[in-house]
Amino acid sequence: MKDKSAFEEFDVVIVGRGPVGATLANLLGLCGVRTLVLEREAQTYHLPRAVHFDDECMRVFQTIGLAEAILPHVILSPGMLFLDADGRMLLDWSRPQTLTPMGWNLSYRFHQPELEDVLIAGLARWPHVALRSRCDVFALDQDEIGVRVRYEDLSTGKLSEVRAGYVIGCDGARSLVRRFIGSRIDDLGFHERWLVIDVLLKRDRDDLGDYSIQHCDPRRPATYVRGTGARRRWEITVLPDEESQEVAQPAKVWELLSRWITPGDAELERAAVYTFHSVIAQQWRSGRLLLAGDSAHQTPPFLGQGMCAGIRDAANLAWKLAAVLHGRAESSLLDTYQSERQPHVREFIELAIRLGGVINTKAIEAGLAAGETRENAPVKLEVKKPLLGPGLALGDLPLAGHLAPQFELTDGRRGDDRVGYSHVLLVESAAALSSRHALSQAGIDILISDDAEGVGSWLREHGIIAALVRPDRYVRGTARNYTELDRLIAAITPPTHVPSAA
Repeated sequence: MKDKSAFEEFDVVIVGRGPVGATLANLLGLCGVRTLVLEREAQTYHLPRAVHFDDECMRVFQTIGLAEAILPHVILSPGMLFLDADGRMLLDWSRPQTLTPMGWNLSYRFHQPELEDVLIAGLARWPHVALRSRCDVFALDQDEIGVRVRYEDLSTGKLSEVRAGYVIGCDGARSLVRRFIGSRIDDLGFHERWLVIDVLLKRDRDDLGDYSIQHCDPRRPATYVRGTGARRRWEITVLPDEESQEVAQPAKVWELLSRWITPGDAELERAAVYTFHSVIAQQWRSGRLLLAGDSAHQTPPFLGQGMCAGIRDAANLAWKLAAVLHGRAESSLLDTYQSERQPHVREFIELAIRLGGVINTKAIEAGLAAGETRENAPVKLEVKKPLLGPGLALGDLPLAGHLAPQFELTDGRRGDDRVGYSHVLLVESAAALSSRHALSQAGIDILISDDAEGVGSWLREHGIIAALVRPDRYVRGTARNYTELDRLIAAITPPTHVPSAA
C-alpha cells in the first residue's frame, strides 16, 4: 500500500475547468491556496454555450484581475423584448446602458470559448495553481484529514492520485462529485426540449436587432439572441411529436429559421436539441466534498443566469475555503455556503420558470406577475437580485445580505481594486474608530468618504454609520450607532487581507 505522505498534495482540487471552475481557481490563486484543476477534455469546447453574464459577474472578473482582458470579447446587451404571435410587445425588459452601482454594465454578451481562454490563461499567474487536462476523475475517498483523488490520464492511460484538503465539483449536470456526495435533486418541474441553433452571418443583418427577442407564439415559442461579432442564436421549442434527431437536421433547421434568415444570410455553426432543466441539489457539501455551478443547480436559460449563478458560487466559496485552510475559521464556515447560495439561486430559477410560462402563452395576463403594468403599454419587467439566504449576516440590520456598491476612489480607480478579495469596513470617517489598528492587523481595509466618493451619502441614505462588506461584496453587517459599530467589529473573525489582482 502506498504511503499517504508520498502522494502529491493540494489544498483544493477542482474537478472541471469551465467558467466556474476556472474562476474559482483564480480566486483561490489570489488567496494563496494550493490548487489543482483536473479537466477531462483536452481543450476548451469550441462551440458557443452560455452567452450572457451580468455586472456582478464582471465585478468578480475584476477581482481576479481579468476584467480588462475580457472586455474586448464582450458587447453590451440592450435587453430583451417579449413579443406575442402578432409581433406585439408583451414585456419590455430593457437594460440601462449606464454603469450600475456594481461599477459595470448590467448585461454583457460573450462567446464562451473566448471567456474560458481568458480565465484559463489567468491561472498561469499563480505558481501554486496547476491545471491538468485530459484527466478523468473516477474515485474520491475522504477521511478525517483529506480526500484521495484518483484519476486517469486519458492521453497515456496512466492512473494517478493526489491528496486534497477539499474537492470542489465544477463538473456540470452529470457531476461525479455530486454522486460521491450522494445528493438527491429537487426538481422544480421545468423540463423542455429546445433546438439551439448557432449561426455565423455572411452579411450584415442589422434588421435582426441587438435586443434578445422572446417570440411568445404558442404554436412554436422561440428565442433570438445577438452574439458577439457575426454570431446569432435561435432557440426554438421542439414539439412533443418531433424526434430530436430529425428536427436538428439542416433542412429542418433552415425551415424553422426561414422567417428570419436563409442559407444565403448565414452558415450553420451548430444545431442541437437540449433539454432545459430546473433542478437544485439538496446537499452541496459532504465533509470535504462540495459542489458549484451546474453540478449544484440547473436553470432554464430565459433569464441568462445559469453561468452567473455558478460565478456567484465561486465568489462565495473561495474566501471561505481560504479562511478554513489558513486556520482562520472552523470548517463549519463552509456550511454557510449552501445556506446563503441555495435560496438565492432558487429564486432566480423560479423566475426563469415563470418567464418560460410567458414565452409559451399568448396571454399578456401571464406576465403581469413578473413586472409593473402600464396602461396601454407593455409590462415593464424589472428583475431585482435576490438576497443571500441565512448564513453570516450579523443581526437583523439594514442591508445585511445585500450587495454593496462599488465606489469610485478619489484617484479615479474602482474601489474593489484597492480592497482586493477581502473584507472592508465602510465608514464616513475613521476618526470614530477606536480599533483602527486592530482592523488593520486583521487585514480589514477601511474605506471612508475621503477615499471614495459616495460612501458617506450611501451610509446616510440607509440610516447607518458603517457597513462591513465581505470579499464577495455582500454586506455582512451594519451599524446604526457607535455601540453597534463596536459590536460589529468585535464579532468579526479576523480574515487575512488578499491584495487586488489588478
